[in-house]
Amino acid sequence: MKILSILFVIITSTFFSCSNPDLTTVPHVDVDRYMGTWYEIASFPSSFQKGCSCSKADYQLSDDKSYVKVINSCIKKEKQGAVLGKAFVVEGSGNAKLKVQFFWPFKADYYIIALADDYSYAMVGHPNREYLWILSRSKVMDQNIFNQLKARAVELGFDTGKLLITTQNCD
Repeated sequence: MKILSILFVIITSTFFSCSNPDLTTVPHVDVDRYMGTWYEIASFPSSFQKGCSCSKADYQLSDDKSYVKVINSCIKKEKQGAVLGKAFVVEGSGNAKLKVQFFWPFKADYYIIALADDYSYAMVGHPNREYLWILSRSKVMDQNIFNQLKARAVELGFDTGKLLITTQNCD
C-alpha cells in the first residue's frame, strides 16, 4: 500500500500537475561540491514523508558520472527506512535542474532554487510549487538564514505557510 501511495504522488506530480516552468534556479551548481549528506530542515508535507523525522538525503556520483545516486532516509515509528533513487542533470540547466527517479519509469523535477556559496545550505523545489525542501549540511540551521530562505521561497511563489520543521534530534 505504501508503494502505491508513493507511486501515485510521483505519477500525479510528474504528469498531471500544472507545472510552472518559470521557476528560477540558481545559475550553476558544482555537482562534485553538492554531493554528500544534506539534512532536511523543513519541507512541505507529502504522503511519502508522513511521520518521518531525522530526514536526510545522501548524494553520490555514479562511477561513470552519468547520474547521481540518491539515498533518502528517515526515522518513522522508531525504525529507520531508506529509499534509493537516481538523479539525472537536465542538460543546459547549469546543473541546477535534475530529474529524480525512485521508481522506473517515473521522474520528478528537482530544482535547486537557492544555494549557499559554501554549499552549507540549499533550497529545492518543484515547478508546480507543491514541493519544497530547505536543506543544510548540519542538523541545525541559523534562524536568520532560514528566514531568508523562506522569504526567497515566497518571492518564487511558494506558500511557506505549509512549511513544516523537521525534527533532527534522533541520536
